[in-house]
Amino acid sequence: MKRPIVLAVGVAAIVLVAALGGAYVYFFSGLRTAPKSLAASTASPAASASSSAAPAGAANLVGSWTVGTGSQAGYRVKEQFAGQSSKHEAVARTPSVSGNLAIQQAAGGLQAKGIKFTAQLANLQSVDQVAGFNVTQRDRIVSRALSVSQYPDATFEAQSINLPASIQSGGTETLTIPGQLTIHGVTKPAQVTAQVKLNGSQVQANGSTAFNMTDFGISPPQVPITTVDPAVTLDFQLILTKA
Repeated sequence: MKRPIVLAVGVAAIVLVAALGGAYVYFFSGLRTAPKSLAASTASPAASASSSAAPAGAANLVGSWTVGTGSQAGYRVKEQFAGQSSKHEAVARTPSVSGNLAIQQAAGGLQAKGIKFTAQLANLQSVDQVAGFNVTQRDRIVSRALSVSQYPDATFEAQSINLPASIQSGGTETLTIPGQLTIHGVTKPAQVTAQVKLNGSQVQANGSTAFNMTDFGISPPQVPITTVDPAVTLDFQLILTKA
């Protein structure tokens, strides 16, 4: 009599494991979403540099510019759930971004100088979705990994960058900006790629830079069912207004 009972228990266990596995695949495989990168500019296509009709005030770029409302920055990191063949993109963002730059007339045209932008890491919030999983729990883990209480900000600084003349006529230009990125108390050379466009009285910049978190002394967060890649993409959308 014992053998049928043992067999029945074994079958039940197999069915339970299969059911749990199926539920896991259901939750973590097909129902995962990540928002589009901030680096993808929402600005209209570039205007012709030869166009004679320039937007009102387009030539009035000289002066000090500061980060305004609508700006945000964040990170994108790949994570692998246990038992899954494909990776999920974890995305978090913060609207707590500040900074400024000055645009001046130089011998070769317009030049942006004194570029400095800062994001407050304590306000990072996950914006991706995984069905059946509370992604906001990740934010506490990330905060600890970044030692936010000790290093609350991430900062990018650059001395200067020449601006193409087409920006004055409303054109969208892709700029490569070499500078210094500071995270977790560590400063490293970084190269930011940004799409920049004059939109009426504002300048919009959408861009990104990629790095390895371990280069900044940050260990990939340890989560029981998840493996986190060390590669990070920092992306941003900056709305600059004239001071």
